[in-house]
Amino acid sequence: MPAKILEVKDLTAGYGDVQVLRDVCISLSPGEKIGIFGPNGHGKTTLLRTISGLVKAWSGEIIYRQADIANSPPRAIVGRGLIHVSQGNTLFPRMTVKENLILSAYHRSNWRQRGKRMTRVFEIFPALAERRSQLSSTLSGGERQMLAIGMGLMAGLEILMLDEPSLGLAPVMKDVLGRAVAEITSQGVTLILVEQDVEFMLELTDRFYLIEDGQVALEGTNDTIDHQEILAMYFGASD
Repeated sequence: MPAKILEVKDLTAGYGDVQVLRDVCISLSPGEKIGIFGPNGHGKTTLLRTISGLVKAWSGEIIYRQADIANSPPRAIVGRGLIHVSQGNTLFPRMTVKENLILSAYHRSNWRQRGKRMTRVFEIFPALAERRSQLSSTLSGGERQMLAIGMGLMAGLEILMLDEPSLGLAPVMKDVLGRAVAEITSQGVTLILVEQDVEFMLELTDRFYLIEDGQVALEGTNDTIDHQEILAMYFGASD
């Protein structure tokens, strides 16, 4: 069995005095793709934010390549190749697409490869190549999501953590984004995908974790999940 690239062990975290995560355990092997889903407000985003150092871990371990990175500075975590594309993304609105991408290669380990990586970003996202001189604030929602992921590629990612990337996107744009993420992971990038769209999640991942009340309520492989049962139980959907 291959060594794990990331292991979250008994992770507890929250905001102020409010506990959100309760002894969460997840793990990934290199190149693996996992999905995380569950009701709104039950800890999915907090889990990603704690892994990436934006939220302080109260207890537990986050082992990345055999080193505990729990509560390491976010800049140090990014420098190690663990990239978090947050919900709604965070771009520099007064900078162009190209300038946003260049800025993402600021770390000295990435700077020399910025040209090669930008070429790769434009291959995966041709729409960004066409808009390289536009301010990021003028992009559509789907294009902004592409740029946020492209910035992760510029930072030399090894693990890509996406927080609801399909939220608010039209079906056509969602398909474009899904194909791009599949192309990125086909090159060996490890993926953690938080999604409310279960079908979108299952198309891009191998295994899943269901987070409920800040805990892992269920885990399994995608060929064992009953799609309609999960939709009806957790999202109020029907046939």
